[in-house]
Amino acid sequence: MLKDKIKQGRSGIILYGLTPPKISLSEDKAKEIALKQLQRLEGIKIDGLVIYDLQDESSRNSDNRTFEFVRTINPEIYAKDYLQNRYESVIYKAVGNYDKSEFRDFLLSHSNAISVFVGASSASDTPRLTLNEAYKMKKEIANTITLGGICIPERHMKKNNEDLRVASKRVKGCEFFITQAVYDIETAKKFLDDFAALGIKNTPIIFTFTPCGNEKTFEFMQWLGISISELSKRRIFNSSDALENSVKLSLDMFEFLYKYGLTKGVSIGANVESISTRKVEIEASIKLLKGIISIIEKDSLENTKSRVQSASKFDE
Repeated sequence: MLKDKIKQGRSGIILYGLTPPKISLSEDKAKEIALKQLQRLEGIKIDGLVIYDLQDESSRNSDNRTFEFVRTINPEIYAKDYLQNRYESVIYKAVGNYDKSEFRDFLLSHSNAISVFVGASSASDTPRLTLNEAYKMKKEIANTITLGGICIPERHMKKNNEDLRVASKRVKGCEFFITQAVYDIETAKKFLDDFAALGIKNTPIIFTFTPCGNEKTFEFMQWLGISISELSKRRIFNSSDALENSVKLSLDMFEFLYKYGLTKGVSIGANVESISTRKVEIEASIKLLKGIISIIEKDSLENTKSRVQSASKFDE
């Protein structure tokens, strides 16, 4: 079970991220979308889903948003009523979207949930509920929730304190962390180095990976604040197939981070998503998901063989 893997601090947690349909759709159309999402995941061995809760981030970035912001179905409602709780789900809650009464109702009715609380996207925002208030309410009302936090390696390169932010959230009850999409391996590695040096155990760091197939998706990733190194940009777009190259790049980055984390004593997992609604990019995300699972399974098999070979020496 996903919750057990989190509690045990296991490496290799595999999640797939979904954004619920916009709230203006008919119930039948929303159910049709949910069915398609489930069908794509049929037969793939994932530990659970990440169900996002969107917030308007226009105050963080004054540039025009590449894709229009729309309100979506509440993540806990989408998981239960549309996805039929087919998988264990990590329920994101953008806490600034709710007042204390609304958030209290969520906590009381989802006391056994796995949830990630997300704070305001900008210091200039005036949220209805702050992240620290949400942490306090969770502790008082529903301390049985398995709580996760957001980790932003890009912020570490600018402020050099993301490791300490994560440590602080750990003290406040977060048991695992999910990053935003990774397209700068050096930034992620630097964060892992400094986080590992703190000696915090049993805290999975789940890196997010998403395909990028065209300039518009690339622009949106930049708008979201995702750091994309020049090397990554060249590797994706200096080719005849940007989408395929982005998948290969993401696989290479995950394999490095997964194995590097093992050497550092940090449990690494993956969350795969498509930030685009284009069918080809969604299908590419499924290909990426399968590729990451193969990397973990191959590494596990190699480690098992190594242990067997080591043990057999004592039988000689």
